[in-house]
Amino acid sequence: MVEFTGERVVPGQVNADLWNEHLARYAFARRFADPQALVLDVGCGTGYGAAELAQAARTVIGFDLSPDAASFATATYPLRNIAFASASADLLPFRTAAFDLVVAFEVIEHLPRYRDFIHEAARVLRPEGHFIVSTPNRLYYAESREQTGPNPYHEHEFEAEEFFCELQQGFQHVSLLAQNHVDSFAFHPLKTFSPADARIDGGAGSAADAHFFIAICSHSALPEIRSFSYVPKAGNILREREQHVKLLQTQLRQARQERDDLLTLYRKQNVELEERNRWAAELNRQLERTGARVIELQEEIAREAEAYENKVRELDAENIAKTEWAQQTESRLTAEIEQYRNQLSACVQLLHDAEALAEERTAWAQRADAERENLSAQLNAARASRWLKLGRRLGLGPAL
Repeated sequence: MVEFTGERVVPGQVNADLWNEHLARYAFARRFADPQALVLDVGCGTGYGAAELAQAARTVIGFDLSPDAASFATATYPLRNIAFASASADLLPFRTAAFDLVVAFEVIEHLPRYRDFIHEAARVLRPEGHFIVSTPNRLYYAESREQTGPNPYHEHEFEAEEFFCELQQGFQHVSLLAQNHVDSFAFHPLKTFSPADARIDGGAGSAADAHFFIAICSHSALPEIRSFSYVPKAGNILREREQHVKLLQTQLRQARQERDDLLTLYRKQNVELEERNRWAAELNRQLERTGARVIELQEEIAREAEAYENKVRELDAENIAKTEWAQQTESRLTAEIEQYRNQLSACVQLLHDAEALAEERTAWAQRADAERENLSAQLNAARASRWLKLGRRLGLGPAL
């Protein structure tokens, strides 16, 4: 059993608006299928679209990445001209130029390698065939999903210009259409519908306002693409809902603006309050730091006063000790000086005695020298005596 996850449409499990939105694309594409056409439905899902195309084409092949979806489609639509399988969109298991019509609705935005898929679609399409592909308008749904956030199933969403340019990389001819929900009135026979004419007022509209983009691509020149209007069996209330949603969004924006204004005022006042609180907290911190510093200084002063007192006591004791030492030293030095004075007096007396002795000995030496000179003179006189000389000749007398 395939369940509706918010992306894959399951018949009977979605509301009428969503069902008609998807089925309308296949009704549009059905106009490009003829009884001899071989059609490929890429990302066929539960197979309802392939069944729609099978009413106009010779053969329809639908494939989906999910084996469960392909199995569900096979069981739900057991038609002779339909076949379902599971395969990857960026590597199509078909020969080149095999199909007259290739469709891929709400598939390309799910593919990480969407460029490979475009080239694969171009490869399997016949030269005169048509490739019809749809995708949500990123700008439109970005606004509508402002509160819910991005679609978690989408790998890459497109704006009109980007979508057109990417398709041109694979196809020479590309025509871009918009799919929108519109209010309309239908005039029809009571029993059956006949071929219908459509009148669409209001102009083409802008790409930015489109709900979805549908592109028709071909290797050959495209025919004139006429507008197409699909009138479902179930009533289309989505347009009314959108208008109501827009009104609610306007009211919501106004309410948000008022809320934002109040928040701005609140934040401003809160900022001022926080600034004042910070100022008060800073003053408290400064006061605490000042008080702590005062206590620290008081303790420091007490420690220094105690240290000074201890130092004074130490200096007093040292001064007393030094005074006692000075007194003792003075007494010792006085005694030593007195002793040295006595010794000096004795030395002076000895010096006087030595000087007297020296004078006495000098006088004696002088007397001895005078006596020696006298004796020398007497000796010289004796030597000169002729009597002494005669005695020497005779060997008599002293030897001088």
